[in-house]
Amino acid sequence: MPALLTDSRLLAAYSEGAGIYRIIPRAVAIPSSPADVVAVLKRAAAERLPVTPRGAGSGMAGGNVGRGIVMDMSRGFTDIDIRPERRIARVGASVTWAQVNEAARAHGLRLPPDPSSGAFATSGGMVSTNAAGPRSVQHGSVRPWIEAVEVVGVDGEIRWIKRGAGSGDRVALTNDDRVAVTGSFPRTRKNSSGYALDAFVASGDEVDLFIGAEGTLGIVTAVEWRLAPRPAESAGAALGFAGPDALAEALPFLAGLRPAAIELMDPSLIQFVNQAGGAVPESVAMLVLVEFERPTAAAAQGVVGDAVRGVKHLVVHVDTAVDRAGMEQLWTIRHHASPALSRLPERQRSLQIIEDGCVPLAQLPDYVIGVRSLAADYRIPVAVFGHAGDGHVHVNVLPDLGSDGWRQRLHDLYDATSRLQHRLGGTPSGEHGDGRLRAGLLHSFFGTAVFDLFRRVRQAYDPDSLLNPGVILPAADWDPLADMKVGPDAARIPGDIAGRLRDLERHASWSTPRQVLAQP
Repeated sequence: MPALLTDSRLLAAYSEGAGIYRIIPRAVAIPSSPADVVAVLKRAAAERLPVTPRGAGSGMAGGNVGRGIVMDMSRGFTDIDIRPERRIARVGASVTWAQVNEAARAHGLRLPPDPSSGAFATSGGMVSTNAAGPRSVQHGSVRPWIEAVEVVGVDGEIRWIKRGAGSGDRVALTNDDRVAVTGSFPRTRKNSSGYALDAFVASGDEVDLFIGAEGTLGIVTAVEWRLAPRPAESAGAALGFAGPDALAEALPFLAGLRPAAIELMDPSLIQFVNQAGGAVPESVAMLVLVEFERPTAAAAQGVVGDAVRGVKHLVVHVDTAVDRAGMEQLWTIRHHASPALSRLPERQRSLQIIEDGCVPLAQLPDYVIGVRSLAADYRIPVAVFGHAGDGHVHVNVLPDLGSDGWRQRLHDLYDATSRLQHRLGGTPSGEHGDGRLRAGLLHSFFGTAVFDLFRRVRQAYDPDSLLNPGVILPAADWDPLADMKVGPDAARIPGDIAGRLRDLERHASWSTPRQVLAQP
């Protein structure tokens, strides 16, 4: 079996991922085969050590850090097998979205869901969070693109779970259970919160329980992706609005034109983007990027014209792109966003605390206005951006860590925003999962009956809660802001490693091996 690594510098390097947490593990394992995973799980069970599987560590919600054994699945599972005649890619868990697409490109194929973290998002990680991205408005999350997953169960069984193979024999739902599920899940376009019992009820397929389970039911070692032909042509526009009120009319209209992507940026983010080299006019308070994929250039350009004409009475700025090269130029505005936030000074960190809410599309303007109003009430700046076509935006809080009471105000903003999401019929996670950050919200969002079903699912696959305890189902002492990587209570790690982790965050270089960070 792979060694359990306990060097203190290496443990420090694995104490953080993306997101707000710093938790120093007891040991690190770096398996390279399903048999290695089995061996680690057996030892973990014998020593009663919890296991946290992680990919590149880019997950935002804290499902990639833990106090027991961190199992790094980003290194050894690198096989790529493209089967163009079936439009299938069978790949190892560490293969990234970008690597899948590069291999599929030679056959005129692609994996349409494209997480913004696609350069380093691993296949195992994407399955585990039901990942999505800018083009989910047309192509959905990764769920419908997963044909099968290879998993290692806590009992050491290695098996493929295939779509269409049925529900298995571990979770049986009664009619009352199905009614509870149908009535309790959010009516949002995206959801990565809780176990996907709604998808399980609809499909009858066990694989749907593992998608979005964040490594709590078994550890994904390989994925069989369904591929699609690459789009022939694309075109789009950047549309500037004077404020969020105009979105109530503009977004449903744009969504009705079957776009591939609709992305939103608010005034705070526009300011940071312009400081990083963008050129958004000062009159723009809300910027929407819309992209269309069509079979011909004429069709792509034509629908852009329809979009611009349909919102011309609402916009204060328009910039169109009539081909793929033009779209790439427009997207540079969006791509400035996360790097601009990550390069804030140490005193004002960008923290992903309430960042993944998704509401019904008609409620998105109210959600954006409400979040910004709450942030002003609690005196915490925020930046709002994301996938407006799905009613899903990311909210990064930007507190001044030197100000009095900043931690309590973060707690209050978290609680108030969660209540706002619930009131608007939303979900606390659109694509990043619950992790540790949102686990304690699930009972209020889904109700007692469905929350008890979540417990039954977990019990059926992991009766001793060996896999990622505290994720999806909260710990008894759950506190969303415990174990933060900032502030006086942050766990102590060597200063040089803390600096390297901060640089990794600034440059989104999540594919960097943690062994490199741990070197003297």
